[in-house]
This record gives sequence, C-alpha cells and structure tokens, in this order.
Amino acid sequence: MGTSREAVIDLLGLIGCGLLFAFETLSRDSALANDMAAKRSLGGLAVAQFESFERVEDRLEAMGADPEKAIGAYVPTLTEFHRKTAPRDLLEGLIKAYVGGGISSDFGLEISQFVDPESQAFIQDVLGDQGQADFVVPAIQQALSEDPGAAGRLALWGRRLMGEALAQAQRVAADRPDLARLVFGGPEESGAGFTEFAQMLARMTQRHSERMQAVGLAP
Repeated sequence: MGTSREAVIDLLGLIGCGLLFAFETLSRDSALANDMAAKRSLGGLAVAQFESFERVEDRLEAMGADPEKAIGAYVPTLTEFHRKTAPRDLLEGLIKAYVGGGISSDFGLEISQFVDPESQAFIQDVLGDQGQADFVVPAIQQALSEDPGAAGRLALWGRRLMGEALAQAQRVAADRPDLARLVFGGPEESGAGFTEFAQMLARMTQRHSERMQAVGLAP
C-alpha cells in the first residue's frame, strides 16, 4: 500500500494554508509591537512563513495540482480557528505564534510520517524551525518578569489554544476524505490508524507542555 497523490496534495494544502495564516498573524503582531527591534523580528518571522508558503505553492504546481484549490479548501476551517483564538494583546499574540504555530507544525510533521520519502523530506524542511523561539521565548519571559500576574491569564490562553487546535486537527482529519485515509488508513492507504492517531495527539500535547514550560508558564 502506498500514499495516493491526492492525499499528499491534501496534506500540502493544509500545511500551505497554515503557513499563510501564520504570515498574516505575525504581520499583525508586528504592527502591534511598540519598538523597532520587536517589529523587525516579528516581520522577519512573517516573511519566513510566506516564503515557506510560496514553496508549498510551487510544490503543488509541480505535482500538477491547483494551489488555490488545494490551499483554499482549508480556509473556512482555519478562519474559524483563528476567529476563536484572536489574541487580545501582543503578549497573547506571541503565545499564539509560538505555541499555536508549534502545534500546527507538529501536526503536519506527524502526518508526514505516512507519505512518500520525498514528500516527507520536503514537509520536514518547510516546517523546520524558523527561529520563532529565539525571539518569542525571551520576549514572553521578559514580559512575565515585569508583570508576574499575567502568568495565570497566559497559562489559560495556552490551554485554550491547545484545546482548539486539537479539535481542529481531528475535524480536518475527519472532513477531508483523502487526508482521513492517510491519517487513519484504509484499503488504499497505509496510515496511522485510530490508536496511533491518539498517540500522535498525546505527543503533540506533550510538546505543547514543553513549549509552555520554556516560556515560564504552567501547561
């Protein structure tokens, strides 16, 4: 059993859409920043996300797929997720960029285990670390040192992000037939299966906890 072209296109569409929304989110965060150093750092992170998005577009075109169709299929779902998790200030935006972005990347990387080696290598490269932690972690730690009382609010925010992201991941995996076969397996696909999918979500939850601890917040 192998990975169908349609399943890979579905996965790349999801990844591409996530990168596009990350670009938009980081651009807004850059506009909210009060100093030039923060604006520059967030702007650079936004540009990196958009460059990765363009690489996904190119990859889809090389596969003979329509990037607009493949990526656009996920716009309603991700729009709803971002509507529910709109940050109220820059600090919440930074948590979302680091924690929420990490969850999105983790999901793509986990599912990439079940695609062909060439596609897996591309996904691992395009979702690789682009330096979010280098700026975001010290910025959040500094903010918490100046306002320790914000820790409780931000810890709750991080848990909300995780809950919404996991719900989104399960919804996406169930709603897209080709992606669902890739995730859960089926007559034409090798895949995780329901047990492995549950373990996958558990690993994502653990990595979320590690990111929260890295910024000084309880998971």
